[in-house]
Amino acid sequence: MSGTARTPSEARTPRMEPLARLPVFFALAGKRVVIAGGSAAAAWKAELLTAAGAAVEVYAVDPSDELIEIAAQANVTVHRRDIEAADFTSAALAIGAFEDDGEAASFAQQARAAGVPVNVIDKPAFCDFSFGAIVNRSPLVIGISTDGAAPVFGQAVRAKLEALIPRGFALWAEAARVWRPRVQALSLSFRERRRFWERFTERAVAEPERAPTMSDIDALMSGTRGAAIDTGSVILVGAGPGDPELLTLRAVRALQSADVILIDDLVSPQVLDFARREAKKMMVGKTGHGPACKQSEINELMIKLAKAGKRVVRLKGGDPMIFGRAGEEIAACRAANIPVEVVPGISAAQGAASRLLVSLTHRAQARRLQYITGHDRDGRLPADIDWHALADPAATTVVYMPKKTLRELAARSMAQGLDPATPALAVANATRPDETMVAGTIADIAERVEAQAPDGPLLVMIGKVLAEVSPSRALANMPSPLVGEGIAGGSTRSVG
Repeated sequence: MSGTARTPSEARTPRMEPLARLPVFFALAGKRVVIAGGSAAAAWKAELLTAAGAAVEVYAVDPSDELIEIAAQANVTVHRRDIEAADFTSAALAIGAFEDDGEAASFAQQARAAGVPVNVIDKPAFCDFSFGAIVNRSPLVIGISTDGAAPVFGQAVRAKLEALIPRGFALWAEAARVWRPRVQALSLSFRERRRFWERFTERAVAEPERAPTMSDIDALMSGTRGAAIDTGSVILVGAGPGDPELLTLRAVRALQSADVILIDDLVSPQVLDFARREAKKMMVGKTGHGPACKQSEINELMIKLAKAGKRVVRLKGGDPMIFGRAGEEIAACRAANIPVEVVPGISAAQGAASRLLVSLTHRAQARRLQYITGHDRDGRLPADIDWHALADPAATTVVYMPKKTLRELAARSMAQGLDPATPALAVANATRPDETMVAGTIADIAERVEAQAPDGPLLVMIGKVLAEVSPSRALANMPSPLVGEGIAGGSTRSVG
């Protein structure tokens, strides 16, 4: 194979991007919290704090009816006077409800002097922390913050999550809290414990509205103990063409349970945001005509890690079963008696077609879809291409990795009878923000691609199904993450 050899290397985990706020959760059960002010807003904060188990003391000369009502029902004490410096002693938090900035500043100063974190309602300039929107499935609690920039947007996000997260998750989260000491007391290996909680989670997701019982923990334990948990495994996972939203749910689960992730260069970095943060990530890239790890080295590393008891995810761009050397890696696992499975992904061809809003098998224009590779192991055009099939006017052809061989492939296709006017479309970085499409015909597509010289993985689609496709119109209908794509070239046809 052409290109410079390289060895597998550990990939640096991306650093956390800047946070406007650090999401933390206060344990307030039995702790004292002071509130200054008696408004309806103060009453709501009192209700919220008592729900978290705090002992709330409110200082207000004229408490609102809402506050008096809450005080009658919850662990709230109302002092009908202004707050004083001594009242901050031993408080875990201090909440102020003031209209006047001067009063708010004085309150915040007194709280900080006593070493108490302070929040003044609707006055972020005086706050050490803020309250966000809440999705309550306690003990599963989700907080949402927009740093005060767009509270309405935060509430909209909360509403979406409320609809997505079953209320029964509260029952399962509580069961996890109760069962955890029992599980920890058992003589389980780390992998067995993790397997138990993975099985627990699978059951909770499958039956969210059913209250878990002791029979569940018994069934989970029987399925965990005695299993060959410490045996490693390999999962070949398709990462899709680039857009992380095209990952399958099964792919996400595999990434979140991995010990080690072996990553192709063609995998979009954003896909790794879904991976378990503690997982070791290693680059084992293979790029056409560039530096590449030897396949034998990748196989050896994959087997070595699995034999050490690791859950190995082999993460590949697109679908691992389409020009992804999956067959060689599956064979290596079988030869080493390593359990192996495959999680399919959306192929680059499927991703590109979805962006173009075109069916690759339109029944009026194509009776078959064929995939071919644009280069062989030596980097040249494969010698065994079926040129008769490629020249079939009723076929849609997708050519993978044709950057260096496209001109020769086009010339030989036309020499074998493919109509020079056949529409052709090159797509680089399919479905990614920097996606580029180059439109033309089989007669001029190589020249257009060379002129544009797009970066990134490239595929070329050829066939009549592209005759009615307008890339610019298709991309105009795409969601916001796709802003910034370029469309180059064009022809007198509607492609371009």
